[in-house]
Amino acid sequence: MNITEKDFGQYDGQTVIEYTLANDLGMTVSCLNFGCVITKMMVPDRHGKVENVVLGFDSLEDYLEWSPYFGAIVGRVAGRIQGSRFELDGKEFTLAANEAPNHLHGGRKGFNSVIWQTELFKDNQSVGVKFFYHSPDGEEGYPGNLETTVTYLLNNDNELKITYEAKTDQKTPVNLTNHSYFNLSGNSKRDCSDHTLKLDNDRFIELGPDLIPTGKLLHAEGTSFDFREGRKIEDGIQSTHPQNILAGNGYDHPIVFSQEGENTILLSDEESGRSLEVTTNQPCVVLYTSNQLEGPFSIDGVPARNYLGVCLETQGFPDAIHHPEFPSVVLKPEEKYYQETTYRFLVKQ
Repeated sequence: MNITEKDFGQYDGQTVIEYTLANDLGMTVSCLNFGCVITKMMVPDRHGKVENVVLGFDSLEDYLEWSPYFGAIVGRVAGRIQGSRFELDGKEFTLAANEAPNHLHGGRKGFNSVIWQTELFKDNQSVGVKFFYHSPDGEEGYPGNLETTVTYLLNNDNELKITYEAKTDQKTPVNLTNHSYFNLSGNSKRDCSDHTLKLDNDRFIELGPDLIPTGKLLHAEGTSFDFREGRKIEDGIQSTHPQNILAGNGYDHPIVFSQEGENTILLSDEESGRSLEVTTNQPCVVLYTSNQLEGPFSIDGVPARNYLGVCLETQGFPDAIHHPEFPSVVLKPEEKYYQETTYRFLVKQ
């Protein structure tokens, strides 16, 4: 087990550092103190070839100019908040409208674009980084001082475990996630349309024209949103379901787990033999198949194009602050926010 670090650039007068966590099996995870961004995950395929399985850049400048939240921690609230406003205990709060008229992924300067304090740790079985960020009262319009700790822990089971903890001194919405784009082909040599996704769900949340939840949970059975038996990503890309077409021919939807408690997601790529097993204590996963990734930039030397990555954003229900029928994402001063998601890489011979 080992940790190395190197300078990755300068941001807001501070040094951005890239930490690389390595286990004894050859898996490495690289991440920044800027936005807790995961820049690389290097894992073997069925032939033992180690390649990068997340989308990312080699320079800070590219992250600042082009990144659609590649590998970042997003918050205080992941996803969109309709109208960039909400009411809490009779008081109205106005948020940054960074996707006007709506608020997206924490605002103009969300958790994805700030420098976090860090603490490294290492023992015989694991290695990792703890990230700390103080979000002051009023930042991006949110109430309360929020103290957040995110931990990345890599072990010798080829697992990356991410834990999220937060405390506040006023009621405030909190819904954190990691926004990594996975591509199990390795080094983005193919798109993800042939990847297979399997998870236990019988419902998904309907989106309106602005991609914000309507509040309605739709039945998944018999549609391209039923992943209980496993289905290829291309099913959603080619689907004529109005919700797939609305999202830009693919998925950008909260998929609701059938059971409460711990749930598992399996993403696999037959050609490389790689599989990713995601276990989480969150009630849903926002599945985004990078339907809008086209742009004048490259990723790992590969021109950006749609469907090049799959996001599995484990979290509470998006825009829950406007839907009392959804599980609440409001954190109270006497409570502690806790979320955990584990990413385990497997190889099929």
